[in-house]
Amino acid sequence: MFNVELYKGTKEKNYELVLKQLAALIEDETDRIANLSNASSLLNQFLDQVNWVGFYLTAGDELVLGPFQGLPACVRIPFGKGVCGTSALERKTLRVEDVHLFPGHIACDAASQSEIVVPIIKNGELIGVLDIDSPIKNRFDETDQTMLERFAGILAKHI
Repeated sequence: MFNVELYKGTKEKNYELVLKQLAALIEDETDRIANLSNASSLLNQFLDQVNWVGFYLTAGDELVLGPFQGLPACVRIPFGKGVCGTSALERKTLRVEDVHLFPGHIACDAASQSEIVVPIIKNGELIGVLDIDSPIKNRFDETDQTMLERFAGILAKHI
């Protein structure tokens, strides 16, 4: 059973707790969709000032919508298009302070102002990306990036 935790520590300590929760949630489960669903729910419950948390999964030379929390979203994103497609193509985390200034930004939710996208890589293969949007500008910092990259690393072992 999962209990809602009150995150009362520093940002880093709170993320450490979330990483432990993720590991416990997916430890004995092998189903990819189940693990991605619980991961998106966990992050959505943990993070404040976000309006979309979810995954896009690799399908050939594009990303296809996976489990998420938030409003309905774009279903297919070609590699190299928008923040998610660029992150997938470059295989690197992109932290965007103002999505309206990102060339080719794909606006799925008009309320989104900033975004972080973390590639999920397993054995050198791009599995997909973790995508998180916020309705405020400059929501994500270096700590978010570092910890979400660790989150994606844990998740990659179980999908």
